[in-house]
Amino acid sequence: MNGDNHNNLYWHAPSITVHDRRRQSACRSCVLWFTGLSASGKSTLANALSKEFHALGVKSYVLDGDNVRHGLNKDLGFSHEDRKENIRRIGEVAKLFVDAGLIIMTAFISPYREDRDNVRALLHDGEFVEVYLKCSLETCERRDPKGIYRKAKAGQIKEFTGISAPYEEPVKPELTIETDKMTTEECLKSIFDFLVEKGYLGAELFSQEA
Repeated sequence: MNGDNHNNLYWHAPSITVHDRRRQSACRSCVLWFTGLSASGKSTLANALSKEFHALGVKSYVLDGDNVRHGLNKDLGFSHEDRKENIRRIGEVAKLFVDAGLIIMTAFISPYREDRDNVRALLHDGEFVEVYLKCSLETCERRDPKGIYRKAKAGQIKEFTGISAPYEEPVKPELTIETDKMTTEECLKSIFDFLVEKGYLGAELFSQEA
């Protein structure tokens, strides 16, 4: 888009706001940004959480790194710049989901702090919840459900996080889950406890379920 056309774009204020949609929902919409090494449990936890939300009547959605690269981001590779653009696009999509009143879970390695911080900056205070899935490289390699660590070590995959490309741990994540020391059920409980304590979910949801 050239500069002249861009100058002719105007923001149209919606008639229904995010506050209206939140009042209709059973939650305070936000992004649960799962970050961690490959095989640290991002997709597993995000999807298990989504299943629990569905049972409680809480509207949510999962954006999975591999799935998004089949469509929206299929034109991107794994260079530093492509990874940056991958996260930028996901950040913009996640922002739309938050505005729609959903809890959106993103399962992306997102190895660079700057990229995660840029997504945080897109959202209002409290709408970005960084969930660091802390898991040792040894455990991730042992799990290796896709066999990609073996390929990376054999030189078949270039720019692979943790092997030939860096992973920058979050400095002050809202939540740290040690997935190499906790069961899936324990991880989910930690996340739910956080969401209730911070007011993203109402405690009454769980009393009703009981």
